[in-house]
Amino acid sequence: MQAGKAAESRDAGRPLQVTMKRGYEVLRDPHLNKGMAFTLEERQQLNIHGLLPPCFLGQDSQVYSILKNFERLTSDLDRYILLMSLQDRNEKLFYKVLASDIERFMPIVYTPTVGLACQQYGLAFRRPRGLFITIHDRGHIATMLKSWPESTIKAIVVTDGERILGLGDLGCYGMGIPVGKLALYTACGGVKPYECLPVMLDVGTDNETLLKDPLYIGLRHKRIRGQAYDDLLDEFMEAVTSRYGMNCLIQFEDFANANAFRLLHKYRNKYCTFNDDIQGTASVAVAGLLAALRITKNRLSDHTVLFQGAGEAALGIANLIVMAMEKEGVSKDAAIRRIWMVDSKGLIVKGRASLTSEKQRFAHEHDEMKNLEDIVRDIKPSVLIGVAAIGGAFTKQILQDMAALNKRPIIFALSNPTSKAECTAEQCYKYTEGRGIFASGSPFDPVTLPSGQTLYPGQGNNSYVFPGVALGVISCGQKHIGEDVFLTTAEVISQQVSDENLQEGRLYPPLVTIQDVSLKIAVRIAEEAYRNNTASTYPQPKDLEAFIRSQVYSTDYNSFVADSYTWPEEAMKVKL
Repeated sequence: MQAGKAAESRDAGRPLQVTMKRGYEVLRDPHLNKGMAFTLEERQQLNIHGLLPPCFLGQDSQVYSILKNFERLTSDLDRYILLMSLQDRNEKLFYKVLASDIERFMPIVYTPTVGLACQQYGLAFRRPRGLFITIHDRGHIATMLKSWPESTIKAIVVTDGERILGLGDLGCYGMGIPVGKLALYTACGGVKPYECLPVMLDVGTDNETLLKDPLYIGLRHKRIRGQAYDDLLDEFMEAVTSRYGMNCLIQFEDFANANAFRLLHKYRNKYCTFNDDIQGTASVAVAGLLAALRITKNRLSDHTVLFQGAGEAALGIANLIVMAMEKEGVSKDAAIRRIWMVDSKGLIVKGRASLTSEKQRFAHEHDEMKNLEDIVRDIKPSVLIGVAAIGGAFTKQILQDMAALNKRPIIFALSNPTSKAECTAEQCYKYTEGRGIFASGSPFDPVTLPSGQTLYPGQGNNSYVFPGVALGVISCGQKHIGEDVFLTTAEVISQQVSDENLQEGRLYPPLVTIQDVSLKIAVRIAEEAYRNNTASTYPQPKDLEAFIRSQVYSTDYNSFVADSYTWPEEAMKVKL
C-alpha cells in the first residue's frame, strides 16, 4: 500500500494508515504528518518519539492554534502564505481548517486573494506544488509525469497562465490558480487531494514586467505559439490519459480566449475535460438567474440580456442561457435574439468587422454603438451582466437607468478580483433604490438600506460548480462532459436557495452549505450519466448517494498503530 492511503481496517474507530516511512520522513510528508497529534504509541512505532515535543494535542486544538495565528496577521497575502505553508506540512489539518469556516477561508485560498498571490508568486513561493512542464519538454512529457509520486490521479487542473482572473498574462506565476482550485476540489467537493494534480504549461510570457523581474520563476522569453504550442497540448493530453486513464478529469483554467474555445472544441469529445472559465462561469451565472426568476416571477425567455464583455465567460454564459431558454420551449433563434453583447469595440452587430465565429452568433441587426450608457438606454435590458474585468463599468447612470427600465433589474458584476468588479453591491442597491437583484464574482460585505433592511450580496463563485461536477464525474467515471452537465448543475444550485435566502438578497446558497450542495450536484450528475450511458463505473451502485459519500475525503486523522493480533497458542508454540 502506498504511503498516505488508509487501509480498510479500523483502530479506535479511525482508519488505519500503513506507511513504510519512518523518522523525519513521516514528519516531512504532508499526507502523513499529524504534528503533535501523534500518540505515544504511534511515535514509538514510527521512530519519531523524541522528534516532537512531549505534548499530545487533539486536532481541534491544532485548528485553534492555526486560527490564532491567522487572526494575528494583518494582510491577506500573509494569511495566504500561512495557509499554503500549512498545506505543505499537514494536509489533513489544512482541510480541517478550511472546512471549519469555508466562508472565511475561501477568499484567502481562492478569489480574491489568490490573484494577489499570483502577482507576487515569486515572493510567496516556498515549496513547489504540482508539475511544471515547459515548451522545451516536448517529447518527454510522459517521462515527466512519472516523476509525480502518486500513480493514481483522477483530476488535473492545467493552465498556461495567459489570462489569470482579470489580471492578464502572469506566466508561471499563474500556478497559484490550479493549486487553489484543487484545494477547493477537496474542501468543497471532498475529492481526495492525493488524487489531484496541478499543472503549469510554461510556454513563456508576454508580460514585460515579469520578464524583467529577478524573482520570476518561469521561462524568460516571449510566448511560443502556433504549431509548437498545439503539439505541446496534444502530447500533454495523450500522456496524461496514457498514464492515468481516459477517465482522468482535465480542467482547463485561465487560458486566453483564442485558445480556450479552440481547445475546448478540440478535446471535449475525445477526453474527459471542461473549461471552468467558459462552462463553470456559465453554470454559476445561470444558477443565479434561475434563482432571480423566483423574485421577478417570470421565465428566463421573458428577459433581455446585455453583456458587458464578449470573452470566454460571456460567451459561455450566453450559450448556456440559450440552452436554458430552449428548455422552456423557446426556439434557439428566438433565444439568441434575447441576448446582446458589448466588447471593447462596442455593441456586437451584424456587419461589424473582425468578429470571431463565437461572437457572430450573437450579432444582431442594429446600428453600431460604443458607449455602454447609450446602449443600455437603447437595448433596454432587464439583465445586465459584467464579465469584461473593467472596474466601475456600471456607472451611476447605468444603474439608475436599469432601475427606471425595470421593476426588479438583475445586475451581475462577475469580474474578478474585487478591483475589477463592474460595480459594488452598495452602488447597485443605492442607485436602484434597493430594487436591484445583485450578484458578484468576488465577495462584498452586507449592505443596510435606508429602510433598515440588510441585504447579503450573492457571490457567483465558480466554487459552487466545479467541486460538485468533479466529484460526480470522478465517482461515476464519466467519459465526456457535455453542456447538459452544467445546466443540470445550475438547476441544482438554484434549488438549494431558500425563500429566506432570496429575501436576504442571496441568489446562492450560503457558502457554509457548499459541501452539501456539491454532494447533491454530484449525485444528480451521476444519475444522469448512468441514465445516458456515459458512466463507466460498473456495476451501477444501488444507492448512488451512499456510494458517492463513501468516496469523499475525510479531514479526520488516521491511526498509525500497527494492526497487531495473536494466533491460537498452539499455532504459536515453538517447535524444537
